[in-house]
Amino acid sequence: MPSTSTEARALRPHAEDAFAEELAALAAADDRPRPARWRLSPWSVATYLLGGTLPDGTVITPKYVGPRRIVEVAVTTLATDRALLLLGVPGTAKTWVSEHLAAAVSGDSTLLVQGTAGTAEEAIRYGWNYARLLAHGPSREALVPSPVMRAMAEGLTARVEELTRIPADVQDSLITVLSEKTLPVPELGEEIQAVRGFNLIATANDRDRGVNELSSALRRRFNTVVLPLPETPEAEVDIVARRVEQLGRALDLPTTPDGADEIRRVVTVFRELRDGVTTDGRTRIKSPSGTLSTAEAISVVTGGLALAAHFGDGVLRAGDVAAGVLGAVVRDPVADRLVWQEYLETVVRERDGWKDFYRACREVSA
Repeated sequence: MPSTSTEARALRPHAEDAFAEELAALAAADDRPRPARWRLSPWSVATYLLGGTLPDGTVITPKYVGPRRIVEVAVTTLATDRALLLLGVPGTAKTWVSEHLAAAVSGDSTLLVQGTAGTAEEAIRYGWNYARLLAHGPSREALVPSPVMRAMAEGLTARVEELTRIPADVQDSLITVLSEKTLPVPELGEEIQAVRGFNLIATANDRDRGVNELSSALRRRFNTVVLPLPETPEAEVDIVARRVEQLGRALDLPTTPDGADEIRRVVTVFRELRDGVTTDGRTRIKSPSGTLSTAEAISVVTGGLALAAHFGDGVLRAGDVAAGVLGAVVRDPVADRLVWQEYLETVVRERDGWKDFYRACREVSA
C-alpha cells in the first residue's frame, strides 16, 4: 500500500527542507547585496544561523547559540575565495553549523563527503561508471562526479565532514581545488573549473586521537574558525532544550511537561565532570575519559523523553535520564567508573534537591 504523508516523512529532513519557510521569508525580505549564486546576503545568512525577527514579524529561530562574531567570520569567509574549516571538540555543533551554512548560502546542504579512514580520492575528485568505461572508454558519460566536482560546476557549497579522519594523501587532493579552483581530469584531457559561488566547508575534531594532521599546504587554503563549548550553563541548557524539542517533534514524542529541571541537571553533571570542578568552584573532581559534549547531553535527554513517554507517566524524571548519563560518563569500565562513583558520593549525594537523582544513578550503577 502507498505510504501516507506522515509515514513517508523524512526522519531527519535536510536543513533547507526543515526550515524552508524561514529561508523563504529571509529571501523575500533581503534587500542587501548577495555574492554570486548565493540565495541570501551574508547578513541574512548570519540572521538565519543566529535567529531574529524580520520586519514582517517572522521569527527566525536560532540554529547556533554562541558568539555572533564566530558566525560573521564564518559567513564572510564563504564570500571570499578561501575555504572554511570549522574546528572544535566533539559536540560543538560543527556539522550542524556546516549544514545550515550550506543550506542558507546555496539552498543545498547535500553535497557532502563523509571523511573516514577509508575515504578514497574518488570521493573528493571523481569516479567512473565501470560498465560504460569498459564498453566505451573514458568519456564524460562514464565519469561519476563527486559532490565537490558538482559544487564546482554549479557554483554551490560543498561539505567535507571530519577532514582529519581522511588519509593525508587523499586530503591533499583538495589543494588544487582550493588554490587553483580547478579539478583536472587527465583521462579526458580536460578540467572542471569552479564557477562563481563555489566554496567548501570542512569540519575537523581537534581532540580525537589518531587523526591525520593537515599538511601546511592544505591548511593555508582554509580560514579556520574554532567553535567553542557553550560559555555558560544557561547557554548550554538553552541549546539542549531547543534541540531536544526539535528532535521530539521529529520522533513524534509527546510533549513532556516540567523537563527543564532534568535538562539542567544533566547539563550541570556534564559541565562539572568536563571542567573538573563543581559549579560553585569549591570542589575539585576528576574528569572521565569521554568528552561529555552538548551533543551527548542532547542524546541523553532525548532518550529520557522516550522512556518517560513510552514507559513512564509522561513526565521527565531522574530515573529516565540516569542510565543515559551513566552510559555517557563511563566509557572506560574501570577508570571512568571510579570517577563516576566518587562524583556521586562526594557531590551528587550532598547536593540539596538531588536525592532522587542520586538514588536513580545509584540504582543503574549497581
